[in-house]
Amino acid sequence: MDEKMFDELVNSIREAGKIQRGEKRAARTFKFTPLNIKKIRLKTGLSQSKFSALIHVSVDTLQNWEQGRRVPRGPALALLTILYHDPVHAIQALRE
Repeated sequence: MDEKMFDELVNSIREAGKIQRGEKRAARTFKFTPLNIKKIRLKTGLSQSKFSALIHVSVDTLQNWEQGRRVPRGPALALLTILYHDPVHAIQALRE
């Protein structure tokens, strides 16, 4: 790793620490409340079992998200964002 890349990495870590401590705001955040996740599912007209099968997660995971015991992250969060903004095309793509 060259010195410039190392310095960028160190700066990123410092910035993450500031965000964690509340000294700086994150450039972007994505959060869905349990109600929003349930709304996304209800908007699709699918039951918990059909919705969880569609997005390839267990029913338990979906229930944990909907009830606020867990928070979706990474690819699951990205997929929920897509389903939120364009459920018709997202479902069509997932079923093909």
